[in-house]
Amino acid sequence: MDAILVEGGIPLRGDVRISGAKNAALPMIAASLLVEGTVQISNVPHLTDVTTFLKLLAQLGCTGAYTDHSLQLDASKITSTEAPYELVKKMRASIYVLGPLLARFGEARVSLPGGCAWGPRPVDLHIKGMEALGAEIELDHGYIVAKAKKLRGAKINLAVSSVGATGNIMMAAVHAEGETMIQNAACEPEMVILAEFLRALGAEIEGEGTKTIRIKGVTSLAKSLAFTNLPDRIEAGTFLAAGAITGGDIHLTHCRPDHLSTVISVMQEMGCHITEEETGLRIRTEGRLNAADVKTEVYPGFPTDLQAQIMALLAISHGTGVIQETIYPDRFTHVQELVRLGANINLAGNVATVRGVPELQGAQVMSTDIRASSALILAGLVAKGQTHVSRVYHIDRGYEAIEKKLAGLGARIRRIKESMS
Repeated sequence: MDAILVEGGIPLRGDVRISGAKNAALPMIAASLLVEGTVQISNVPHLTDVTTFLKLLAQLGCTGAYTDHSLQLDASKITSTEAPYELVKKMRASIYVLGPLLARFGEARVSLPGGCAWGPRPVDLHIKGMEALGAEIELDHGYIVAKAKKLRGAKINLAVSSVGATGNIMMAAVHAEGETMIQNAACEPEMVILAEFLRALGAEIEGEGTKTIRIKGVTSLAKSLAFTNLPDRIEAGTFLAAGAITGGDIHLTHCRPDHLSTVISVMQEMGCHITEEETGLRIRTEGRLNAADVKTEVYPGFPTDLQAQIMALLAISHGTGVIQETIYPDRFTHVQELVRLGANINLAGNVATVRGVPELQGAQVMSTDIRASSALILAGLVAKGQTHVSRVYHIDRGYEAIEKKLAGLGARIRRIKESMS
């Protein structure tokens, strides 16, 4: 099993290229199941979540090649509509195959998903969405079994603005008879790019990026498509935090500043100098930052996927900052690990009060999910001495070669093999 060692105290400087968005690539890969031909998606990051998803599609009969951040898929000869437990258990995004399989083949058997170890995240919104479109759903020994002779458009009001449910319903509705309206739809950029992807195939979709999305069902889609993925806003936010926490001066290339407006606003309030440049974003910090309060919200609010990283930044800021987690109230497994590094954090329900300390101390810590891993590495970049972050297979699910990118900015960081004992 791999671990990452970080020696703190080096201000980061230089350029870093932001990779393609994982959370946009995965639903587009799933949507390729709708196509009776070939799909090419460029700017796809090299991540274990991507390779796991490709193994799942291969299990369904989809063939493909993945080279130099370009993915080619051919789903013309699907041989199975069952997504098995041994693959689905590794990542929650596997549920994305439910909608396209049901739309194209009228049936799907998908294992209930796994993924990160924090908190319950039920898939009831996905199931209710498929049922609203006319599918018959039953749970059979841990599997979602969906069948529909013909999907029909419906008005679906999501109880929670769920990204996953929005994407799944959108994909299923592409072939539904009549019009489907998704109300309280997720507005995230990853859903906007999915709508653009489907529209490029010939789907009739409007309203993406707003709370109401309309899909008019079509009988056929294009047989091939070449499409480019968008940059990863969460990776970009993480590198902004890396520049801020080390007092550095870094330039993020190939990113979308318009997807980070709330994050930039919070970090500017803390004292970061962030400027938009022709090729991306530049962040510069000098001296100790000031604390700020953060409330995670659905897009365009502050993203829950950057909550752990901003907590690491608050841990060494001047003053007290309060983080309110409204998306996943129990997403705080990183708190005790940051405390091991010397952070002063009090947790009460879904609210974390972070009292900044002058310095952190390196220690051995353990990552529990993708974003917690990055927060611990960020803390290690500024901690005195060495920080040993174990179980970094989590970070490989969501960040492409993060230790190499940080080393390119001057960080003293390396990956090691540690014994299983």
